[in-house]
Amino acid sequence: MALHRGAHEAKQSGEQRKVAVNPFFGEANPVAGMDTAPPTHRIPDGPLAPSTAYQLVHDELMLDGNSRLNLATFVTTWMEPQADVLLAECRDKNMIDKDEYPRTAELERRCVSMLAALWHAPDPAAAVGCSTTGSSEACMLAGMALKRRWSQRAAKREAGSRYPGAARPNLVMGVNVQVCWDKFCNFWEVEARQVPMEGDRFHLDPQAAADLCDENTIGVVAVLGSTFDGSYEPVAELCAALDALQERTGLDIPVHVDAASGGMIAPFLDEDLVWDFRLPRVSSINTSGHKYGLVYPGVGWALWRSPAELPEELVFRVNYLGGDMPTFALNFSRPGAQVVAQYYTFLRLGRDGYRAVQQATRDVAGGLAERIGALDDFRLLTRGNELPVFAFTTAPDVSAFDVFDVSRRLRERGWLVPAYTFPKNREDLSVLRVVCRNGFSADLGELLLDALDSLLPELRSQSGPLKGSASKATAFHH
Repeated sequence: MALHRGAHEAKQSGEQRKVAVNPFFGEANPVAGMDTAPPTHRIPDGPLAPSTAYQLVHDELMLDGNSRLNLATFVTTWMEPQADVLLAECRDKNMIDKDEYPRTAELERRCVSMLAALWHAPDPAAAVGCSTTGSSEACMLAGMALKRRWSQRAAKREAGSRYPGAARPNLVMGVNVQVCWDKFCNFWEVEARQVPMEGDRFHLDPQAAADLCDENTIGVVAVLGSTFDGSYEPVAELCAALDALQERTGLDIPVHVDAASGGMIAPFLDEDLVWDFRLPRVSSINTSGHKYGLVYPGVGWALWRSPAELPEELVFRVNYLGGDMPTFALNFSRPGAQVVAQYYTFLRLGRDGYRAVQQATRDVAGGLAERIGALDDFRLLTRGNELPVFAFTTAPDVSAFDVFDVSRRLRERGWLVPAYTFPKNREDLSVLRVVCRNGFSADLGELLLDALDSLLPELRSQSGPLKGSASKATAFHH
């Protein structure tokens, strides 16, 4: 949620602004008393005609970027017309009101079962889970469950202790985690223990993570698809390191897999990769339905291996149609439309359809990465062969420009390609990152390459990187 501060109107002299809508295609006219524009920072005194209000808002939004050309975001920017119809039909349904909308609740339950089977839960019918507003909320829920389970263990351990409640919980993760994990640790007073990047390793090291664990570790987070470079973290190797830790010390540390993006890529394109509930140490998984789940923004999923991994006291129960419906979420009222759209997409594509869509996206990413990597100006860090995402930086001998110059010049051509600096231990490395999604076709990829090709001669002729480019570049988007 953005924090917006009050702003003064452009003109405070009291004079009225002329209406910004041309009367030729609006309904504004002096006779109707709508020849002046409404205020922009307070609610107007009277109503506008629907078409006039629409045109005012529509015209201002024209200055937003084109979402299809936004290669910073992982969020879905295209769905089929039939999905748009379903979204419109269900946008007034409140997801929390399961008594009034039992079929929407049933579709949510089916989606949870489908994901449990996709991620190899021991008993998909027994796996528990819920929809959320996105993977960030899902991460918060998973973290809450980890902390509550640790609290239960700590209470037993501290019985009879002279200093009960003195222990402070910690969560181990790579420095590359999405910012929601930093928020979780801040909001729920958990110490964040982060494994730093080192050399060409841009994500968590399994042994380094195990070395940070102790009796107050609530869990370790593994990321299946780092937002920094698109790489998978080695979940199986992490679990093996924690198995060895348990053999040595008796510490039984659970793993949560933040599969915000990879959870809807790996099951279809990397079927032999073991990262999910096939690993007994993996207690919970989240994913984002509105990323590679192929649904518009507003839906995520959190699943637990079994009811044992989700403490019962965190679950609230409502009665509908004579049945028991458990609920576990931070939000209350929210639209059911995106859940319906997720179920539609599962039905529409099936496993073969998802495999085809994700493979096409990975092919586009791989092709773009290969051609950009062939340019003498750039060096690839990743190639889009895990997430359909790749990162690249300027070649060592390039001194006329930097990645922030490239991002700025691409933005002038309508392309949003983020440039950002890596975190602690690799702050010397600044990169560009390209996220390929469904709807970003090979033809659009050619247009991106054309734009890059057209701006390189000017960049090469610079005497050096422009001052201030880093601060003006497209911000890093998760």
